[in-house]
Amino acid sequence: MERTEMIDRLNDLIQLDVDAVEAYEQAIKHIGYKDIAKRFSEYQDDHRNHITNLTALVQQMGGTPTKPTPDLKGYLIEGFTALMSLTGAKQALEAMKGNEKVTNRKYQEAVAQPFPEEVMEVLRTNLSQEQWHLSYIDELLTISRREL
Repeated sequence: MERTEMIDRLNDLIQLDVDAVEAYEQAIKHIGYKDIAKRFSEYQDDHRNHITNLTALVQQMGGTPTKPTPDLKGYLIEGFTALMSLTGAKQALEAMKGNEKVTNRKYQEAVAQPFPEEVMEVLRTNLSQEQWHLSYIDELLTISRREL
């Protein structure tokens, strides 16, 4: 994979994490459960850290990192999450599950690419966190069928 393609792929992941930060912001505002909101805030911080570490990689490669602002797709994700969140905790969790599925898929696609090892280490760590986020949301949805 050539340098410009690597930079483009990393910038796509930066944008994905920017959009995830915004989606979590909407879910946190509307979730109604302090423990879940606290965990979502931690996941939001994970996404912010992903933006930071991916930005550093792009700069090390001599590229220009994507500016961390939501794009149109991000606004749609944020709007969908906000709309779903207004209808209740279960819907907020469903919206976040959909968002995390996309994030997991994009990171899985990235780790399947021939990036240099130092990039792969960052991508694997980020993917591991994304898998944890999705697992937690799945667990909450299982519980919500009984309690929320």
